[in-house]
Amino acid sequence: MVKLSLKQRIPPLENGDRLTRYEFEHRYQAMPRHQKAELIEGVVYLASPLRFESHAEPHGHLIGWLGVYEALTPSVRLGIKPTVRLDRDNEPQPDGVLLITPTSQGQSRLSDDDYIEGAPELVIEIAASSVSIDLHDKKKVYGRNGVKEYIVWQIFENKLDWFHLQQGEYVSLEIDADGIIKSQLFPGLWLSMSDLLAGNMQQVLTVLQVGLNSSEHQIFVQQLSDEDS
Repeated sequence: MVKLSLKQRIPPLENGDRLTRYEFEHRYQAMPRHQKAELIEGVVYLASPLRFESHAEPHGHLIGWLGVYEALTPSVRLGIKPTVRLDRDNEPQPDGVLLITPTSQGQSRLSDDDYIEGAPELVIEIAASSVSIDLHDKKKVYGRNGVKEYIVWQIFENKLDWFHLQQGEYVSLEIDADGIIKSQLFPGLWLSMSDLLAGNMQQVLTVLQVGLNSSEHQIFVQQLSDEDS
C-alpha cells in the first residue's frame, strides 16, 4: 500500500474554507459520502448531525406534501437534498427542490454527472431560527440565481415563510381568508399553514387535494403535457 505524503493528500473540507466551486467539488468528492457540505458565497459550510423533531420530522412533512403534488403533476420532479450548481461561488444542497423538466420549459437541467445545474423553480429549507443562513446568505443567493419560490420553515419560531421572486426580490405570499397559501408558480400547490405547523398532515393533504382538483391545476397539467409532447 502506497502512503501519500502530506502534500499529495487532498485537504479535507473545513467550516469557513473559502474555495471556488471547482476546488470545493474536488475536496468534497474525496470526503466520506455521508458528510453534507455546501458552498455559499464561496464559503464552506459543513452540516451538524440532525435532530428528529427540529429537522427530520418537519422535513418529512414538507416532502410528503410535495411528493403528492409531484405524483399528480406531470413534468414536475421532486428531489431531497440534491447538490445544485448555481454559479462559481455557490453549490448548495437544499433540503428539497421541486422543478419543471427542461422539455416543459423548466429552467434547470441535469448535468452529465447527474447534478442539477441552474435554479430549480422551488427550493425548501428547514431552518433552526430566523438567524439561520437560510434566511440571509442563502436567500440572497437563491434570489440572485432565479429560484422563483423559496420556502423556509423556522422550527423554533414555529413559523413558515413562502417567498415568491418578483422583479429580482423575494416577497412573502399571503395567507388567504381560509388560511391557505397558494403557489404562484405551481397551480394547485396549496398549503394549510396552521395545520402544517400543528403537525396535522391529514388536513394538510386534504387541502392539497382540493388544490389538485382545481381548474387551475387541470389547466397547468394540460399545458405541461402539451409542451412535453
